[in-house]
Amino acid sequence: MHVLTLEALAGRGALAGKRVLIRSDLNVPRDAEGRITNEARLIASVPAIRLALDAGAAVMIMSHLGRPVEGEVRPEDSLGEVAVRMSELVGVPIGLSRSYLTEGVSIKPGQAIMLENCRCNKGEKKNDPELAKKYAALCDVYVNDAFGTAHRAQASTEGVAHFAPVVCAGPLMAAEIDALTKAVAEARHPLVAIVAGSKVSTKLTILNNLAQKVDQLIVGGGIANTFLLAAGKKIGRSLAEPELVGECEGVVKTLQEKGASLPLPVDVVAAKAFDAEAEHRVCAVDEVADDEMILDVGPRTAEMLAEIVAKAGTIVWNGPVGVFEMAPYAHGTERLAQAVAEATDKGAFSIAGGGDTISAVNTFGIKDRVSYISTGGGAFLEFLEGKTLPAIAVLEERSREPQA
Repeated sequence: MHVLTLEALAGRGALAGKRVLIRSDLNVPRDAEGRITNEARLIASVPAIRLALDAGAAVMIMSHLGRPVEGEVRPEDSLGEVAVRMSELVGVPIGLSRSYLTEGVSIKPGQAIMLENCRCNKGEKKNDPELAKKYAALCDVYVNDAFGTAHRAQASTEGVAHFAPVVCAGPLMAAEIDALTKAVAEARHPLVAIVAGSKVSTKLTILNNLAQKVDQLIVGGGIANTFLLAAGKKIGRSLAEPELVGECEGVVKTLQEKGASLPLPVDVVAAKAFDAEAEHRVCAVDEVADDEMILDVGPRTAEMLAEIVAKAGTIVWNGPVGVFEMAPYAHGTERLAQAVAEATDKGAFSIAGGGDTISAVNTFGIKDRVSYISTGGGAFLEFLEGKTLPAIAVLEERSREPQA
């Protein structure tokens, strides 16, 4: 995928004196009192803003926050507190504009202002072209730096890019596009994908799409249990979707036809209850009792999977292979995390995405040993499904046109 980047525009002096509208993802979690509890998205958005300011642009920052009702801005919907914190992170005063659609925005080069929650605007979620034109009229350059919203065709993410004079990707968006392209479209083989989770149904499209591309497809959690059923194994009271056994058989067939494989657990950690204190044991996969549930892969399986990962040229990781939040069932995911880190150290390209996966990466201390950690949950998953992400598609389209 090729897109024009903010860095390229800044490098050739094309931002000096220009009005730059940056679509960031500042949708941060907050507590009951409205205090920001995790600043990761704010910190990730700083480089684009700083780059535009340093290049001499007048910068407008646009984002959504929460799930407001279109047409009204309740106190809990306002980006006011976010603007205050971003002022501190960016190092310049950042005010809040509530009337930008009716009165426009008046700022000078080197200044920045935040536009009130775009999802409060009527027509935002429906990608209303008239609203998109109003956004475009505010700027000379539109920058999409919000990969987390790239799968949504909305006025601030997709519509505006059709009308703004110049359109480009911010550094965060550009990094995501580059990483995902390396992970799938331009992957170094062997390509190993780890897809885990509670339900096959929520990741069936991902499994089918990756089965056509990978050399090994590792599954875990409830997804692995359903594949075990498809292989004729007894899984006791384990979480699974028996009605999707046929779909699992189809995924395996696709892999086999291209000479790829789906390694199933040979041993597991089984427990009487979903509880860290429950009676549990390691047993062969064929020995799971009727009153037990599988909560992790066993040590032999963990080593088998680690050996597969060790030989990978590219690793795509989405989901832990066990209930790693509970100590008795954490070993499988911890060993897998270690294997991903070691393979990356030796030159493999690795990308991790999804909330549980990022939590596992942080828990087992390998954050700095993964090539790229995706910031966009839904967008990351839809990319793995093989879907076209509308916000990226329009960036590609506009990048093929002559721009400033």
